[in-house]
Amino acid sequence: MRRLFLLYLALLLTLAVCGCGKTERPWDVPPEIPGYSEPEKVPLTAASCFAIWRYENGDSLILTDDGTVCLIAEDPPEGIENAVVVPKRPKTVYMAASAVMSFWDALDRLGDIRFSSLEAEDWHIDGAREAMEAGNMLFAGKYREPDYELLLTGGCDLSVQSTMAEHVPKVKEKLAEIGIPVFVDRSSYEDDPLGRVEWIRVYAEIAGCPEKGEALFAAQKAAFDAVGEAARTGKTVAFFYVAASGNFVTRKSGDYVSKMIRLAGGENVFDFGGEDNALSSVTVGPEDFCLRAKEADIIVYNASIGGDVTSIAELVAKNELLASFRAVKTGNVWRTDSQMYQDIMKTGEILTDFYRVISENGEAARYLEKLD
Repeated sequence: MRRLFLLYLALLLTLAVCGCGKTERPWDVPPEIPGYSEPEKVPLTAASCFAIWRYENGDSLILTDDGTVCLIAEDPPEGIENAVVVPKRPKTVYMAASAVMSFWDALDRLGDIRFSSLEAEDWHIDGAREAMEAGNMLFAGKYREPDYELLLTGGCDLSVQSTMAEHVPKVKEKLAEIGIPVFVDRSSYEDDPLGRVEWIRVYAEIAGCPEKGEALFAAQKAAFDAVGEAARTGKTVAFFYVAASGNFVTRKSGDYVSKMIRLAGGENVFDFGGEDNALSSVTVGPEDFCLRAKEADIIVYNASIGGDVTSIAELVAKNELLASFRAVKTGNVWRTDSQMYQDIMKTGEILTDFYRVISENGEAARYLEKLD
């Protein structure tokens, strides 16, 4: 059986370079596991970077576009060393992928997260911050330097990592060496904003509550369906924050935020191309930024990364050039909620707010706040 898995993994790794959303998707075909029945595939709506298969014995298989074979099993068969074997309903998780915490929070399973790669003050998800302040969730080191001894003595049975872990392969190797399976989240590589949200199915499968995951995804899909693809308004939007260097940081045209702006009836003033994924931000110098964004109808300041601002005056203080912007003069300036990037399970609500701001009058927006 080990040979079967090795051959299958080789196939996945060879074809995974095709990327999400392509026609060749080897992770849509489960490997043969001797002794296991033919699995049933879980139908997906928008995601293209993973597939879930379920067996009659209750075990599940998660395949991702980077070649990962993740078997969720209480009593796994022998000879599958090259697969990530996760126990059913892990109870002592080390969360080193900040955006994934929102999935566990939505599933009401924060009690399963024992260790965090962020300190309490760095969490914008209330439940995670409160759990750390109460001592129910412990800081176990950054993703690049985890506290292996704490994880080992604490009985950690799963580490969820972001793709940043690929830059420190020794960490992943060490965790595997001490018996802690590592699952790498790739939700940020989904082409469709709703596809990111659909990763709730992955973590609901791991947490042992797939029905709840389906219900949560259905609610988010309903928010997307309500907006649909709004009619073009002709309004342009500048979405950005000001870095400590004084440069402006915005998003590529294919980024999920830019896509939500289009779905809501607007258009990002920036049209940078290239691969769009977790690293799809673009740094722009002040002069170039002003040239492109000065006449934007709407400004949305990314306070979830750039730091909070409570007024237009505070925003202009970051760079005086902003005072000449059309949106500043008309007062059409907004800021994001601090939870925007950490709380993927609010994506539907954020899309709704973009629609309210771009296609309506902005009233009732919750995650986008208008600045005075």
